[in-house]
Amino acid sequence: MTDHLQAIITVLSLVNPFMCAAIFVQIETGESPGAQLGSATKVALAVLVILTVAALVGVKVLHLFGVSLDAFMVAGGGVLAWLGFAMLRGLPLGPPAAAKPDANPSLTPLILFAASPGTITGVITLSVAHAKSGIPVAALVAVAVATTVMWLVIVLVARLGGKGSGGFVHDTVTRFMGLIVIAMGVQFALTGMRSFMLETSAALRVGVTNPARVDSKEKWSTAS
Repeated sequence: MTDHLQAIITVLSLVNPFMCAAIFVQIETGESPGAQLGSATKVALAVLVILTVAALVGVKVLHLFGVSLDAFMVAGGGVLAWLGFAMLRGLPLGPPAAAKPDANPSLTPLILFAASPGTITGVITLSVAHAKSGIPVAALVAVAVATTVMWLVIVLVARLGGKGSGGFVHDTVTRFMGLIVIAMGVQFALTGMRSFMLETSAALRVGVTNPARVDSKEKWSTAS
């Protein structure tokens, strides 16, 4: 039970439902309540599928492409920072409504934020740490709870705070949120770089302090 609770808290903090709701309100400004409900459901389902797949086969997929978790976090931090800069400059996260009057606004930025590489990395880490009998139950429960909470918060904020969301206050809040998203992206990137540097320095230390072990490994690989 403790593992499940810790996993739920971890995934909730990474998904950040309130930030997701704020981004959703910015994207869906002017949409009808029914359209907002449908969009919120699509976002929740997309995030649920992405994080569930990450929990089940995330490590295998990264290994298949030769990508480490640290490199994944660095790249993901760059993506989040890019989204944050767009918000900080006041640029719309979705396509302009005037370009295609009948087109639905793009929910991709919100999905990229909720199911960010940082979130995926956290889910993969939980699945590795708390997997029992080969099934990451704690990670799957945490993903289900987090996406449900995210959907509820998005719907409530859209219904209560979506009206009249323009003007100075909206722009100020959007830019402030953009700064937070940039900070999150930088933090993810620095964490990945720090982990990579620690692993590299540890490997170098082992090679320096125990050269005979390294030589034996090289001879073994050559002989084989």
